[in-house]
Amino acid sequence: MDGVPREVRNLRACLVCSLVKASTIDQFELDGCENCDKYLHLKGDRQSVYECTSPNFSGMISLTDPKNSWVARWQGIDSFTRGCYAISVTGRLPQHVLEELQDANITYRSRDISINSYS
Repeated sequence: MDGVPREVRNLRACLVCSLVKASTIDQFELDGCENCDKYLHLKGDRQSVYECTSPNFSGMISLTDPKNSWVARWQGIDSFTRGCYAISVTGRLPQHVLEELQDANITYRSRDISINSYS
């Protein structure tokens, strides 16, 4: 499968969709995020990769059939491409990225359960 990381060390996850790729930064910088690059513009921009991805995440889901997966529906990723996804991604998008998403009428839902959970 194309999007499956070959090893579990050095992985990063997209802060918007939670797609997981190799953390050498190169994979996100080379290919961007298959789900989010039309508005995150990670491809060819190392700074954006650092700002919009995180090495801190928990759990992984391997998604092979997004449209027919109840887990994908439960995670809200059933419209995304096949690949590996984090269940929770720790981190926050920079304010300028949040504003760009809002200006483009894109609803952003944080994947960081530490922010969304009750204390």
